[in-house]
Amino acid sequence: MNKVKILIADDHQIVIDGLKLVLSSQENFEVAGEASNGVEVLDFLAKSRVDIVVLDINMPEMDGIKCAKKVKELYPKTKVIILTMYAQKSFVEEIIKIGIDGCLLKNNTGKELSDAIARVHSGKSYYDQIQNFSKKESKTKEYPLSEREIEIIRKLSDGLTSSQISEALFISLHTVKTHRKNILRKLDLHSSSELIQYALNNGII
Repeated sequence: MNKVKILIADDHQIVIDGLKLVLSSQENFEVAGEASNGVEVLDFLAKSRVDIVVLDINMPEMDGIKCAKKVKELYPKTKVIILTMYAQKSFVEEIIKIGIDGCLLKNNTGKELSDAIARVHSGKSYYDQIQNFSKKESKTKEYPLSEREIEIIRKLSDGLTSSQISEALFISLHTVKTHRKNILRKLDLHSSSELIQYALNNGII
């Protein structure tokens, strides 16, 4: 049996690595490539074809929606699954109109993603966990964190040190360290690795 060839696109390497680990554990799946934005996805597909593209919705240069439209236009046989932190009803309706084959929340379980890929590859769509969300239910999940704290978590997930974050955000090193302490205290976590795992599980990154 030929393996299902998959291209993963996300602007956070830690997310790509996590998805590769999950998908590579399935003997009938093959992660054929990775990309950090929509432009890289199209460059990859121009040289190598895959069965399914798994796209993050928020990426630089070309976001997941624009990329999905181009993929469907240029490579209609290629299936597309969108990963998103949000689940507004209007958003789901939009991606269905585009012809995207599946959509699930970014904090999905590995089994759910595997199930989605298997179903989409068989010619069906996958919107199980989000298609019935109401507008009230689909508001962005609120975290006990400020925008600045979330920004710092994302910088940490990109592998930046406190000093590098200080320079990138134009704030003092002391301020960065204070934010990091406050974030861990608010979330009752004890290390950066726990913090990044929390961020992954809750769709912050």
